[in-house]
Amino acid sequence: MNLSPEWINFDGKLLRRETPFLTAASRAFRYGDGLFETILVRNDTICLWAFHTDRLFSGLELLRFSIPSSFTPERLSQQIFALCRENGHIGPTRVRLVVFRGEGGLFDGLDPLPHYLIESSAMSLNVLALNDKGLTIDLFPHGRKACDGLANLKSNNYLLYVLAALHAKSRGLDECLVLNSWDRLADSTIANLFLIRGGRVLTPPLSEGGVAGVMRRHLLERMPAAGFSVEEKPMTAADLRNAEEVFLTNALRGIRWVASFGAVQYTNRLTTAIHRECLL
Repeated sequence: MNLSPEWINFDGKLLRRETPFLTAASRAFRYGDGLFETILVRNDTICLWAFHTDRLFSGLELLRFSIPSSFTPERLSQQIFALCRENGHIGPTRVRLVVFRGEGGLFDGLDPLPHYLIESSAMSLNVLALNDKGLTIDLFPHGRKACDGLANLKSNNYLLYVLAALHAKSRGLDECLVLNSWDRLADSTIANLFLIRGGRVLTPPLSEGGVAGVMRRHLLERMPAAGFSVEEKPMTAADLRNAEEVFLTNALRGIRWVASFGAVQYTNRLTTAIHRECLL
């Protein structure tokens, strides 16, 4: 099996990975003008695909793309499976789908149609297993997430999260949490945040500025049905310090438990139960 991706899909065409496909006039390169999805393909299924496409197409509408009739979730899914086969990815696979506008300046006549890039890469067989070692996290102090109409998008304009990830790496942390403009918790560099206190599961509402994560959406639907008490609630760093458990979620890794925030240590008893009862 070939684990190294040799092919990409650009606008429906298979290209060698090293093939140039953007110019200096690309709005994706100049302005981050577009959206992306990171997707898990597993057991011949695109996990949470309906949630991914709902977020993607709602975002494209918000960003004023013109969607042609040929640009559909069904066609995209066919091309994702085809690319995985071409690259020899038959086990768990990470797929990155980027949708962006064409060339031009800010006030030029725009190409309103979506262009897209699909990449695939192999992942470990136990990709969704709960991490044995808990994560160490802290707050990113040098930027704030706006709570506006664009905040929940998974946007190609990712600079705040890039800086938060660099901050985490420079301090030997596994992750950094991002605060919003009111100094409340929004999300992390690549995940949504959940706290557990007194048997209740808490997460910031999307109005607090976090990305509208598809695993977050999945768990908010599944946890009440499985008997877990869940509440969306604005939270601060004080809530982190008073929490009994903390976990992070995203589409590729599922649930990852957090062991420490500064000097605060966490357990993972209820997190383990949620992982067992509510994950894919």
